[in-house]
Amino acid sequence: MTRPLPGQAPALAGAYVELGDLLALRHRRQRPANVAASRDHRSGARLSKLRGRGIDFAEVRLYQPGDDVRSIDWRVTARKNKPHTKVFREERERPSLMVVDQTQSMFFGSRLRLKSVAAAEFAALAAWQALAGSDRVGGLVIGNDRASAHKPLRSPKTLARLLADLAERNQALARHTKLRSDAWFRDSLQRIRRLAQTSSRILLISDFLTAPDAWREALTLLARHNQVTAVRVWDPLERELPAARSYALTDGDGRWQFHADNRMRRRYRARHEQREAELAALCAAHQVRYLPMATDDSPSILEERL
Repeated sequence: MTRPLPGQAPALAGAYVELGDLLALRHRRQRPANVAASRDHRSGARLSKLRGRGIDFAEVRLYQPGDDVRSIDWRVTARKNKPHTKVFREERERPSLMVVDQTQSMFFGSRLRLKSVAAAEFAALAAWQALAGSDRVGGLVIGNDRASAHKPLRSPKTLARLLADLAERNQALARHTKLRSDAWFRDSLQRIRRLAQTSSRILLISDFLTAPDAWREALTLLARHNQVTAVRVWDPLERELPAARSYALTDGDGRWQFHADNRMRRRYRARHEQREAELAALCAAHQVRYLPMATDDSPSILEERL
């Protein structure tokens, strides 16, 4: 299901996603701005001006105006008495892995769609874009009672199978479903370490509320040898309670009445901001890119963050 936003591409909306929706995102993705022709069809398509994780040395050539002075090869420069610079190319056949949370805490949303739907859309957009950049794509989808791992391959069919599992786990979410256990979730999350090679690109897409200690451990270990991005999916109602007054809540079984005064609303927001700050600090400590994403963010904003 899609819903148009003013001046933006249609967004996946509602409580569930269909496989067809995720497959169709292949045609909506933006082409990476830094894609360049590669002399080796097995090499990553993107060139980097700076050294970093997952970057292979390509060649040494004469320095050209505009080259980064930090890439000058001083030994070659001294030997030939002319400035030479190093050129790096992104690592060959670099795998991109999507780790997508479709557990019960993601089955929530107050605007446009649920967190589970927003996570599925972001994962599909990122996967199609990585495949277009000649990366091998795979990943891990974790539901309440089943996790499916997909070895990274440069194949639309392989990606389609991953998206099929993602849609299936998304549609298995319901009001009365529950996570098997935190221990099972932790064991499932560890499977991504067997898929990841050194210098893999890994996207962790979750609200990070289910088994937070397991997420913290996984993020710390994966970041040692990989390029990791943590995408925190959140809903505006998780940050801000409605205007002060009495409210009734139900989970389908029980019913509760509470009064949200201004003091409670401030504490509620402070708790949300504290959780976000803790995750951001953890990411910064391990050189992990941190991206918060609201359920009502537009698709164009999501694509710009990939």
